[in-house]
Amino acid sequence: MAETTKRIFGLLRSSPPNYTYYAAVSSGWKAGPGLPGSVAADSGFAASGYARRASAENSGDIALEGDAIAASLFERINRPDSGLHVLIGAKKFMEGWNSWRVASMGLLNIGRQEGSQIIQLFGRGVRLKGKTMSLKRSAALEGGHLQHLHLLETLNIFAVRANYMAQFRDYLEREGVEVEPPIELSLPVWVNEDFLEKGLVVPRPPQDRDFTAETALLLEPDARIRVHVDLSVKVQAIESTRLGLHTADVRGGRAQAIPAESLDWVDWQQAYLDVLAYKARKGWSNLVIQPETLRQIVELKDKGVPVCTVIADERVIRPQSFRDRALLQQVVTQLLCRYVDRLYQARREQWDEQTMVYRPLDENDPNLGFRPPGVNEKRAGYVIRVPRSEQQLVEAIQKLLNDQKRLYQQENAGLPRIHFDRHLYQPLLVDMPGKAQIAPPGLKESEARFVCDLRDYWNAEKNTSLAGKEVFLLRNLSRGKGIGFFEERGFYPDFILWVVDQATKAQRIVFIEPHGMFHAKAYIHDEKARLHERLPALAEEIGKRSRRTDITLDAFIVSATPYDDLHQHYDDGTWDRARFAEKHILFQERGRDYDYMRILFGQRTGASCVGGGPGAPGAPLSGAPCAGGSAADTGYSAAQDAL
Repeated sequence: MAETTKRIFGLLRSSPPNYTYYAAVSSGWKAGPGLPGSVAADSGFAASGYARRASAENSGDIALEGDAIAASLFERINRPDSGLHVLIGAKKFMEGWNSWRVASMGLLNIGRQEGSQIIQLFGRGVRLKGKTMSLKRSAALEGGHLQHLHLLETLNIFAVRANYMAQFRDYLEREGVEVEPPIELSLPVWVNEDFLEKGLVVPRPPQDRDFTAETALLLEPDARIRVHVDLSVKVQAIESTRLGLHTADVRGGRAQAIPAESLDWVDWQQAYLDVLAYKARKGWSNLVIQPETLRQIVELKDKGVPVCTVIADERVIRPQSFRDRALLQQVVTQLLCRYVDRLYQARREQWDEQTMVYRPLDENDPNLGFRPPGVNEKRAGYVIRVPRSEQQLVEAIQKLLNDQKRLYQQENAGLPRIHFDRHLYQPLLVDMPGKAQIAPPGLKESEARFVCDLRDYWNAEKNTSLAGKEVFLLRNLSRGKGIGFFEERGFYPDFILWVVDQATKAQRIVFIEPHGMFHAKAYIHDEKARLHERLPALAEEIGKRSRRTDITLDAFIVSATPYDDLHQHYDDGTWDRARFAEKHILFQERGRDYDYMRILFGQRTGASCVGGGPGAPGAPLSGAPCAGGSAADTGYSAAQDAL
């Protein structure tokens, strides 16, 4: 095997014609079962029929024998237990076959000039299953990933006499596509250990409980869980008008269920095995899957509305050929895997909520312990991936790494961030779309504005209306690390705010979610907006389990959509500011007549007293008279200017 490999690369270096290459590589190989001219199964190679013919014409030492019984080696390439690692063939492999395993391509006299064939060939190698069949590489997904995973997701292309390869690379660079991997920088965070000694608590499952060991789950149809697969063709149009450029995104097709007659074409035994393999990869040993349940899930409807939907060409959901049937099989497998994932996460979150206790907040809390995946550092930190073209940003980050006082105590200085000394760690990075990818994600515009408004309000009121109180803020991460709610789908509010009475040590824990609401559901159907309704009862249950009666839970939605743009569209169109405040929906406005920060802290606001009095949202923290809040927004503006 080693000698054969050396011969291959020796031939590559000498750049022979295709014919000679195939003949030389094939010589000395014994014909095995499968494709004519393929090699023995344990060799790790599969050669095309062209190689076999070339070998036969140039070598008299190979005995060619047909085998009409054995299965094709080529068809075994995609099997998990396949021993084939190298495929040698002619241009026939540019189309008509699909494999997730392609990692490297070697081209000989292919791609010497521009044309569609070379692009087709690239298409054979860029396919990737992705996490939970998302078809995306890890760089496009949130959360931590294995170190060096990007190397396995990279298509490597080696070419001899492929002049167009260099032209193609130049073309990508001119179009702004990064052809070099981004620079990855680790940015450590500084955790305020003094704050961790203040006795702050968080509602989390107890450390000595194990969901996998304590529960046995049965995969079952649940109409509350909706999944879909989108295989539609997407079109983007840009139109120039006197008002500027307008972009419209259009996708073909509509979401629909797979017809019952098409489901008869599905190999349900294979689908069952695929779902079992997915379950094993996830490590869900407590999940029981029965084969007959799978079709029930795909056919499930809730009041006539299908739970599993597909956006795809008609031939996919109503196959007319064996190739269409294979696509349908893939779609059904994707639907089932996504459903299993949603159901398992929903049951896990339900169990978490039912077992929650108040646990002390320490440096091991997942919201504080995030760190670069695969890095054995004690300090938590961000991972920033910067394109090599953004050299100025790279230099700014490297300077801050050498001057941590500026990094943790100042804002911007080349890296957009916000400094709020009541946040449990520094820095708080601001999202940089188009410039860099940040993990965990940086603050979005509405989130950054909220932090700056809270900072301004605290600085203005800490010695007056908030005297005797302490305020602490923590960014709440997403699934897997943050604190979430809801049974059927997780909701992870962006921030956790503690308001602590210095005399009694009583804690008010407020979950805050800033986001746009123009497309929000009606209030009665919006679980996020109604979270505040269920938290008092949940706080009482957790308090009993934890033997704590001095802790309350609350929640607010902070709308990034202005009131004037929302009130006529939201719910029945009759809501005024007072109604929104009563339902814990606030607007990012700070003035004398309306100050969402004062409402958040249970204060009176202006002459209208929106949200004031005993029935105001949240427990009143002081009896301070009405006063206008600070409208300063300098920190937020500075952060945005840096972008």
